Amino acid sequence: MVVAGGVAGGMTGGGAPGPRSLGPREFQLVLLRRMADHQPGLVEDARIAMGVSLTEMRDVNRRWQAMVRSPRARGAVERYRSVLGPAEAVVRRRVGDLECEAWQWRVPLWPDLRLEVITGPDGVAWNEWLVRAPEAAGPALRTAADLVPWSATVDEVARAFAAFGPVRMLDGAAPNRARLSLTLPDGSATVAEFSWGLFQEFREVP
Repeated sequence: MVVAGGVAGGMTGGGAPGPRSLGPREFQLVLLRRMADHQPGLVEDARIAMGVSLTEMRDVNRRWQAMVRSPRARGAVERYRSVLGPAEAVVRRRVGDLECEAWQWRVPLWPDLRLEVITGPDGVAWNEWLVRAPEAAGPALRTAADLVPWSATVDEVARAFAAFGPVRMLDGAAPNRARLSLTLPDGSATVAEFSWGLFQEFREVP
């Protein structure tokens, strides 16, 4: 089945890892846990479709945070390799005068998206979020109503709404969150909230 925003329910992503290991299935729970602050209903639907209890979801998130914050923590690329396996693609890019690498992994819960990690020349991760897969078509975003939760990435929203006014990236309220200040087609200002690079909701400008 498909949950709103193109989420494929019931997909676990890879086999069943050991009881204490983190694999593709567990990483999807990490993504969902962060998104629950914005879209608890969608997260609940996805969690149930995956056959996961709230207790397991919390435990997986705790273990992920412990891995990230450990004094012996691996670099971002090695961390994702250990959880998701080999990257599906590694692409060299140039940002200004610097060369970087874009590492991409499949995320079965969202078949049309990829987890992308951008690393600089020193191997340090600059960014970690979901992007549209190269072969997948993005959504047609002409009005605010077209932008439903989990339907679009940061880049897609920025490009679509740049025609109506300036688009500015704002600091996120927590790790793996981002915000875009933008103007809607009716001229009103708003802030688009993202978690792991995926659109969650609009926030009114104070």
